[in-house]
Amino acid sequence: QVQLVESGGGLVQAGGSLRLSCAASGRSLGSYAMGWFRQAPGKEREFVATMRWSGGHTYYADSVKGRFTVSRDDAKNTVYLQMNSLKPEDTAIYYCALTDVFPTRRIEEYRYWGQGAQVTVSS
Repeated sequence: QVQLVESGGGLVQAGGSLRLSCAASGRSLGSYAMGWFRQAPGKEREFVATMRWSGGHTYYADSVKGRFTVSRDDAKNTVYLQMNSLKPEDTAIYYCALTDVFPTRRIEEYRYWGQGAQVTVSS
């Protein structure tokens, strides 16, 4: 059983930066692909980014391309979402998730989920 623990959310001004962390326990991330999703108030959960843990196959939603970056730390079994040039419309609860198949935008393919991290961007 994989457990994902998120941290790093908070309040930031528009144009600022924030980094979310997603620490995994239970088993290695080596054979998994990681995804980031977000859910804004009153909206459905949407895809943000995905990356194959072993490298490559990285995809970003058009809304965050050039601003958000996913990365990993193998020693800590941790995945990061670096968010730069934040906008008020980025305000949402952000979730990390793992799929045991392949990097995908399809939310239904993700089996393990973090608890969510609130990101609030003031205008």
